[in-house]
Amino acid sequence: HKVCELYKNLYLTSPKISKRDRFGIWVKIENLCLEIMDLAITASLEVKNNKLSVLNLARIKIEVLKRLIRIAYELNIIENKKYINLESDLQEISRMTNGWIKYLR
Repeated sequence: HKVCELYKNLYLTSPKISKRDRFGIWVKIENLCLEIMDLAITASLEVKNNKLSVLNLARIKIEVLKRLIRIAYELNIIENKKYINLESDLQEISRMTNGWIKYLR
């Protein structure tokens, strides 16, 4: 599950984040990732008629997470290499979610 891998990556990055940022923006980033994981699991177990609304909510949260990670990078909270890895994972998660949404329509 790609979202689980993303969360593990975020979690392992956490100790390298300054205390101020770890309890600020980074908490929001980690929590948002957990919410996306929750929505992905919910969508996979939901009946077909209910999947679309759950996936649309997940898609919105993925976009918010992308922005927050970009802000973390622009504020030098995370290094370039880490940003590129996280962004790459998020792009793939976004593509998979959008593909799932298109399939259901």
